[in-house]
Amino acid sequence: MNSQAKKTLIFTMILSFIALFGRGQTKQNYIQYVNPFIGTAPLTDPKILGYELPTGWRSWAGLTFPGASLPNAMVQLSPITEYGSGAGYEYEDTVIYGFTHTNKGHWNLCNIPILPISNPDDSFGSKFTHKREQAAPGFYQVFLDDYQVDVKLTTTLRCGYHSYDYKNTMNRQILFDLAKANNRVSAWQIDQIDSRTLQGYQQTGERIYFYAVLNTNIKKLEKNQTEKSKGFALVHLTNESKAPVELKIGLSFVSMENAKQNLLQEIGNKSFVEIQEEASRQWNEILSSIEVTGGTKKQKEMFYSSLYRSLLWPALRSDVNGEFTDAKGNVDKADFNYYTEPSLWDTYRNKDVLLGLLAPQVALDVIKSMKDVGDKTGFIPTFFHGDHGASSIVGAYLRGINDFDVQGTYKLLLRNANASNGARPYVDEYIQKGYISDPDIANPHVETKGKAGVSKTLEYAYDDYSLAQMAKKLGDEVNYKRLIARSKNYRNVFDPTTKLMRGRLDNGDWITPFNPQYPYYEYMYREANAWQVSFFAPHDMEGLIELYGGKKAFESKLDSLFTIPWNPTYIARNVETMIGQYCHGNQPDHEAPFAYYFIEKPEKSQRIIDYILNNLYGIGDEGLALCGMDDAGEMSSWYVLSALGLYTYSATDPTYLVTVPLFDKVKWHRMGGKELTIIKAGEGRALKNIIVNDKPNKGYFVSHDLFLKGGEIRVETK
Repeated sequence: MNSQAKKTLIFTMILSFIALFGRGQTKQNYIQYVNPFIGTAPLTDPKILGYELPTGWRSWAGLTFPGASLPNAMVQLSPITEYGSGAGYEYEDTVIYGFTHTNKGHWNLCNIPILPISNPDDSFGSKFTHKREQAAPGFYQVFLDDYQVDVKLTTTLRCGYHSYDYKNTMNRQILFDLAKANNRVSAWQIDQIDSRTLQGYQQTGERIYFYAVLNTNIKKLEKNQTEKSKGFALVHLTNESKAPVELKIGLSFVSMENAKQNLLQEIGNKSFVEIQEEASRQWNEILSSIEVTGGTKKQKEMFYSSLYRSLLWPALRSDVNGEFTDAKGNVDKADFNYYTEPSLWDTYRNKDVLLGLLAPQVALDVIKSMKDVGDKTGFIPTFFHGDHGASSIVGAYLRGINDFDVQGTYKLLLRNANASNGARPYVDEYIQKGYISDPDIANPHVETKGKAGVSKTLEYAYDDYSLAQMAKKLGDEVNYKRLIARSKNYRNVFDPTTKLMRGRLDNGDWITPFNPQYPYYEYMYREANAWQVSFFAPHDMEGLIELYGGKKAFESKLDSLFTIPWNPTYIARNVETMIGQYCHGNQPDHEAPFAYYFIEKPEKSQRIIDYILNNLYGIGDEGLALCGMDDAGEMSSWYVLSALGLYTYSATDPTYLVTVPLFDKVKWHRMGGKELTIIKAGEGRALKNIIVNDKPNKGYFVSHDLFLKGGEIRVETK
């Protein structure tokens, strides 16, 4: 274990002792295993990446933040070391420019930067070292060397709590660097309300209001260049007290009044320690939903760190009074918590299901939030590519999360699937031809613009299957038949000569020349090459295997996916971390390692899964790098489910593919006292038998009923 990990472990144990035992509680401590720094370090090894990083490039691996947050909260309070970077914080950096209050790890947000300073020069920012930096769920601490300030941060759902221990109590100041964020700032404002209170806003793509209260008197508020991009505000503090300066700040996406109300209700007169203890308890409560026994220290650290990371997004956007700013920019009010849309292209595969298992009320409110967007815009929101709200919503519905307007949501999803110029680009062509074409372009390159027709065809086919399951459940036979027929459209981009998914021209001809190893961002494929999308038909693997000519031919082709060497001259920034042609550093082929199950070769899948679990997470010199961008928790959720031995191969379906867990014993503690136990029997890593409730299981999938009723899965290995 590296020094950072050791220090974090010791620190989180101390925090946990305070939080869990300080009030007589005896619940087991799980936050001790969480290392929030995992995913912040750069990935540089060309043997893992698949290519040498060009000069000036930083791999898009990880892009996580180490700061304080509660699960699915409005506030993520984290240090920023570089504006414009993925999550604002890069482990190799040596200067902190501020502490921002929103984050996702997607090059955006990082709003309301605040920095305590003392006797500053003409520029702002302080050197720091990891030796004097610590983090745990709901807590972050660092010492700012240049300003000699010890900073501690903790949070509630909608508020941040700062503690600044100035070693030099003269000339204490606080920088509100409101012209900066990861999005372009178009306007900002800050005003002093009384001797200890400030309020204002920052305008990026949306307006974020804040209301801040200090425990120290303000000497003066200095505003500089308020109309310019380099403007900032300095809060000069009086010198009568030497106690740590505390700043409590509430956020709102609605109004300053709501930001104030959020602050008064969530923090009020509570102390920093009280808020920190509450954060620790909340995190321990949700992490304790899954109890693992066995495994190495690193595997436990990676598991609970990944579980932690999978629970940070989507983010809360409604205030304590229920108000939120809707998709049209209007203030509305609801009797549910309003959340940002999920990162659906990434998270529908696994994370959205995991969220429903761990926090079903949040998952329900996310669906209601998506429905609200649909009511206001005419369409259920998509994200980046595909129409995977269908999978996310239908998957939750089929798993029993159904306390929402099912019929109204279903009608909107049908509109997504069929309406021109709506949620699905080129849907008319898809419906008419059964595929989406791409233009005939000579010598296409990585950034060549196109329709990503192959990827869209494959994804829409799966989305159609997903919606068909809802139609079936609701007794809509007409739409079920129509959608289930369209779910076979993936076949229309399968080239029988190359036995790969291949782009087609408007007239139906195959695109030539054809290099299946070359990656594209949006020509034929979305952030992938032909190999990486050619095994995607999670809803119809039997039909896909038939296209390949049967199980033996399918196995041979699948072997090639993992063995044909990656060409190191093919460089696409987020198509990285290669096992042959397979790319674990990006989402499009994340189901492929499990595909051997469908030809009765689970041991082949397990070898690849184990390699990924043990060699591509928590890597690099510090053990803090990830093999790809976490993408709002999708990469982490892949690890969680694979480590537990239950993967959401077709996330729509209320079933789970059983693999060999990393741990000897797993207990899922469900609401209502139900418990699902997974036991790994045997020392080997090859799957031998699956025993469910003392009976041999038919096939490799188990039903979601085990989560509802409780039970035991015994995975026998050889």
